[in-house]
Amino acid sequence: MNRQAPTLEDVAREAGVSRATVSRVINGIRNVDPDIQEVVRRAIDSTGYAPNRAARSLVTRRAETIALVVSGAGGEQDGAQGEFAARVFADPFFGRVVSGVVGFLRPRSMHPVLMFAESESARTQVVDYLRQGSADGALVVSTHAEDPLPARLAAEGLPAVCFARPAVPAPVSFVDLAHRQGGLLAAERLLERGRRRVATVSGPLDVPAGQERLGGFRDGMERAGVPYVPIAEGGFTLASGVAAMERLLAEHPEVDGVFAGNDLMAQGVCQVLARHGRRVPQDVAVVGFDDSSVALTCSPPLTTVRQPVEEMAASMARLLEEHIHGDRSEPTSVIFDPELVVRESA
Repeated sequence: MNRQAPTLEDVAREAGVSRATVSRVINGIRNVDPDIQEVVRRAIDSTGYAPNRAARSLVTRRAETIALVVSGAGGEQDGAQGEFAARVFADPFFGRVVSGVVGFLRPRSMHPVLMFAESESARTQVVDYLRQGSADGALVVSTHAEDPLPARLAAEGLPAVCFARPAVPAPVSFVDLAHRQGGLLAAERLLERGRRRVATVSGPLDVPAGQERLGGFRDGMERAGVPYVPIAEGGFTLASGVAAMERLLAEHPEVDGVFAGNDLMAQGVCQVLARHGRRVPQDVAVVGFDDSSVALTCSPPLTTVRQPVEEMAASMARLLEEHIHGDRSEPTSVIFDPELVVRESA
């Protein structure tokens, strides 16, 4: 004989509250004391109660789903989406974003749907998906400077929050890092190690993060009396870090310190230096940016500027929740501070 599925009344009995209170918690109604919400959630877990999502959506008029959109440049040709997705999954940064988003949404019985918007038609699909109510809002991670998606979502009045300030200004909320401050931390570390013949492998200079990390690093070196820093622009990928460091080493063989705009490029820098017989950090000190898993697997482990990606992603999801529930109507920004993590490369 099949055991009857737990009911709302079972949860109420377990939590010691009324059926109406359980219903308010499940439907996300905001005027329930947080302690009571926690008691109800524990009762839901212990009883195994599973809310009827279709019925709940009729009450709340929400899908209980969030679109996690990675928007970039891939083109319309066959295979472009696969190539774009492969690049995304190769970067540990995106896994950290997903972890932070899921960690925030899961206790709220909300779920992300991963969408790629690497072309104009794909961006239109995202907008249509949101218009139709298939998701309650969008968390957008842009991978190229001229991304039109944040502005399109804002123009449509669709709830959206971006990871990083959009390169094309738009009235949309975003979460970001004080990148210039991070570049300054990298400069200070290399100077502390006595390095003055320094160079940098920057991120893409059409992206605000790339510009600001470079600007902060230059500021730090100039304040210390180092007026010129050779630059090779990279693309936040391992291969671009390798290519950029080969150029720098060919043109500036005397270099004794390198700041790379992210950990993947810093790993590429270390690989090139090893091939050329340059020891890290004895001959050339290297500082990365992000404090991703790459920083620990790199040889040697990277000194790097930490970007708290998981916390930033959770903050992004929290902002979106406030927009969806109407607790926040105007766009806002949240800026996190970086910190230096010292390991063996500098």
